[in-house]
Amino acid sequence: MTRFARSERQSLCDTFERVGPDAPTLCSPWLTRDLAAHLVVRERRPDVAAGVVLPALAGRLEHVQKGYAAWDWPRLVKEVRSGPPVWSPVSLAMVDEAMNTAEFYVHHEDVLRGGQSWTARELSIGLEAALWRIVSRLARLHFARSRVGVVLVAPSHGRQQVHTTTDLGTVIVTGTPGELLLYSFGRRGVAQVDLSGADEALMAI
Repeated sequence: MTRFARSERQSLCDTFERVGPDAPTLCSPWLTRDLAAHLVVRERRPDVAAGVVLPALAGRLEHVQKGYAAWDWPRLVKEVRSGPPVWSPVSLAMVDEAMNTAEFYVHHEDVLRGGQSWTARELSIGLEAALWRIVSRLARLHFARSRVGVVLVAPSHGRQQVHTTTDLGTVIVTGTPGELLLYSFGRRGVAQVDLSGADEALMAI
């Protein structure tokens, strides 16, 4: 079984080491140290990680995350690189692949594309296929409140309607699976996709 989640985790950590703790990311105002801390909390502190969606825990989450962000940088990167603890279900290969492939791919791009100058990576055929399976499924949630219909098209991979057509029409978003995933995750300013549709629909997406 190919472990894309693991390979993206290791590649992200290699990039962390290269750019250092204070590099910009697409998750502004987070710097790389903040993003690394987020990943550690997500995997190792389930007692506070729910603060992402539960306002009552948001203050505690921020406090704990800032604590990790203050760690020595090599130690923090090592913590991300080592992966989830053995007691976590995510330590199982199949669970890790399901939960973390998109997470680490997107956050890796958050770092790579966070600065002023960047070049899109060339992804393996296998990773692109895995990302297409993911975006075909998750994009329905990401576009659930879209004011227009949305169709994703990845040449050589497929075509998927992820939101039904509305009175404003439908927008067709075309790109590689990785770029479509970034677009659906809200990285619209850097996702290299082409949009087509009626003017009204394009203005409303």
